[in-house]
Amino acid sequence: MSPISGRHASSELTAEGIAASGLTSEKLSLPTLQSKMKCDPEGYEAELTLVYNQFKSSMDLFEQQAALNFTSLSGVSTDPTVSKDLGDRAMFLSHVTPFYPKKLVNFPKELAQLLRSSARTLPSGLRVHVTQALILLVNRKIVDIGETLALFMELQTLGDRVLRKLAFSHIIHSIRRMNQKHKNDTKNRALQNILFALLQQEDEAKAKRSLITLCELHRRRVWFDDRTANAICSACFHSSSRIMIASLSFLLDYEKIEDDSDSDMADSEDEQTANQPQVLLNKEAIYKANNKGTSSSKKKKQAKLQRAVRSMKKQQRLQSENNNTSYYSPLNHLKDAQGFAEKLFSRLQTCNERFEVKMMLMKVIARTVGLHHLILLNFYPYLQRYVQPHQRDVTNLLAAAVQACHDMVPPDAVEPLFKQVVNQFVHDRSRPEAISVGLNVIREICLRMPLLMTEDLLQDLVLYKKSNEKAVSASARSLLTLFREVCPSLLVKKDRGRPTNPKARPKAFGEVSVASSVPGIELLDQEDSDDDVEEGSVGLSDHDDQSDDDVNPGEEDANCEKDGDDASDNESGDDHEIDDECDSDEDNKSQAAEEFSEDDDAIDSASATEDDESDDEEEGVDGDIMQDNNSWASEEDDVDEKVSKGTKRKISEIDVNAASNSLRALKKLAGANMEPNSLNMEDGILSNEDFKRIKELKAKNDARTVLAQHGFKLPSSDQISTKRVDAAKLEANIRKKLSKEERLAIIRAGREDRGRYQAKTALKKKKTGGSSNQQKEHQKRMPLAAKRSKVAKSKIEKKRKQARAGKQFRGRKAWK
Repeated sequence: MSPISGRHASSELTAEGIAASGLTSEKLSLPTLQSKMKCDPEGYEAELTLVYNQFKSSMDLFEQQAALNFTSLSGVSTDPTVSKDLGDRAMFLSHVTPFYPKKLVNFPKELAQLLRSSARTLPSGLRVHVTQALILLVNRKIVDIGETLALFMELQTLGDRVLRKLAFSHIIHSIRRMNQKHKNDTKNRALQNILFALLQQEDEAKAKRSLITLCELHRRRVWFDDRTANAICSACFHSSSRIMIASLSFLLDYEKIEDDSDSDMADSEDEQTANQPQVLLNKEAIYKANNKGTSSSKKKKQAKLQRAVRSMKKQQRLQSENNNTSYYSPLNHLKDAQGFAEKLFSRLQTCNERFEVKMMLMKVIARTVGLHHLILLNFYPYLQRYVQPHQRDVTNLLAAAVQACHDMVPPDAVEPLFKQVVNQFVHDRSRPEAISVGLNVIREICLRMPLLMTEDLLQDLVLYKKSNEKAVSASARSLLTLFREVCPSLLVKKDRGRPTNPKARPKAFGEVSVASSVPGIELLDQEDSDDDVEEGSVGLSDHDDQSDDDVNPGEEDANCEKDGDDASDNESGDDHEIDDECDSDEDNKSQAAEEFSEDDDAIDSASATEDDESDDEEEGVDGDIMQDNNSWASEEDDVDEKVSKGTKRKISEIDVNAASNSLRALKKLAGANMEPNSLNMEDGILSNEDFKRIKELKAKNDARTVLAQHGFKLPSSDQISTKRVDAAKLEANIRKKLSKEERLAIIRAGREDRGRYQAKTALKKKKTGGSSNQQKEHQKRMPLAAKRSKVAKSKIEKKRKQARAGKQFRGRKAWK
């Protein structure tokens, strides 16, 4: 065996080495030998042994140099040829390792050992080559990622930018590829333990690289579990301020990252759909793809249809994922949210960092308090110290204060902060921008804790709706709109408008609404009562059509019911406010019903006397009918009183004999018998039809309330807690002062198509067409007499013009 010597022989084998295999006639380079060894592994074992021994000798030399700390100018590491030779052999052996598993069984361990022992002393190029060789072995599953993860994390701390980027991308892609088809929890847990241990170390470089790796895997949804989220959150308590700031920034920017990625995905999808021609999957297109044209055109049409089907399925899947995805943040999965918030708040109180870091801490604490409905009473007085209009980043601070408010916090704890906002921002001497921000903050706090607002304060704040500043008036109107829904009784009568529920009030502190039955079951009861009232009105009107009386109580009853329905549409729940007009209509209706019953009795008695003359048997029947009609009249009055009071009459109260002559009662009994699957109040069992009906009634009710409220709908406490308060929205409608560059940019925005300004004379000179009439007249050749007459005429005209100009009266000067 002879060593390879010389600059040009670094990637070639010696003649003696090749002669061992009988190939003396040609000289092979390493890439050529590599391709031939892949085709015939057994025929090139001697060459493999030669290259492997050369690699070992070079590696031993480098290890000895690292052990002796040999850094002289004549050292081996200063020779680029030797380092390149070792890197090429390492890459060569890593490529052929799968074909010689027994002979190169120790090669991966030797590579890893070389990087562990002497990575800092190796030249940069050689270090990258050896790392690439090891990455190749990991990608071919010859080496497990669990064995080399700690090594690759350590390589990122060496200060080599290329090596750091290479090792980081390898770790991310390897773990992502490992979890692509199915997640191996045992393997993931082992890898997580390695990174978690590095994160807890005092070494700042290792902890930072571990945190960056965990954040990237979590952002890519590879390690999207509670352990990773808690590890990232625990980095907020690291002794190094840089690690703490990195963790805080990830927690704060996580939602922003998600929003940006969603918007980017939506934009890319829109671009794809815009670029691709849309194919309609109709019968004609399918028929043409299968039956018309040549075979090649049929294949193209079928491929086009398949692409359209795939895109439609993808859109449906993305749409279902967007509809099903719930809010997520790493703070959502804290194991001990209260302990995390208290520990972070104690660090905030004791830290001496700059104001930006304190602001990040306050934002994360407020986000955790609002998300988990925690009680951290000392946090609000701490925020109160910074609530000043001249405070730097005051809108972000106020957004954090709003985020920390929820319905489980005692109002007494937040009241000093609330009053501070009112007193410092909302007063007559404050700037319009400060008033607008203050009103928006008050609205957001009252949305979460409406018990803080008092009647006098609300009426004073609502007066700002008459302000000339658009931002102030819009903020005051938004506050007014909120309390029209939350508690209209705090407003003056003229400001209440037409609320959906005039008796609405905020829940008392600690009050919880517990569901005692199926949610939405009261909608079925309301629907039944409405149907009963409608049937009653129809029955009366039908009976009145048969009578000759002028009074029509059915129409009046229907009108009262319409008024009641309108009132119930505007009010929520079962509360009905009956107007005086409707009361008077009910009185008239009861009088008309009494007259109606008397006339009906007279008619029945007349028919009974006629029947007495004809037949004795019919006489007894007519007497029963007359009694039934009398009982029906009195019973109808009772039913009308119950309907006017908004109560429902039970089916069990209806007499069967009376129902034989009452059209309304007969309809009611028939409806009860025809609906066996309806609500059974005794056993409380609902059928599938009932649940479908409840769903439809809920949708109608929601649509009605949204139309009545002009699109405004109060969110629930869970929706409020998951929604992040944006500081920019607190400054809505505020016109900021633009710089000169911004104003010029706005001015030039609409002038792209215009050319540069030029005078008309310059434009005339640049005229590309023919000469003008004036130019032609100048160029005319005229006789001498004509020229003289023209000059004389021009002189006379000039004299006349001067004479006229001198005699004109110009008016008296105003200042003389």
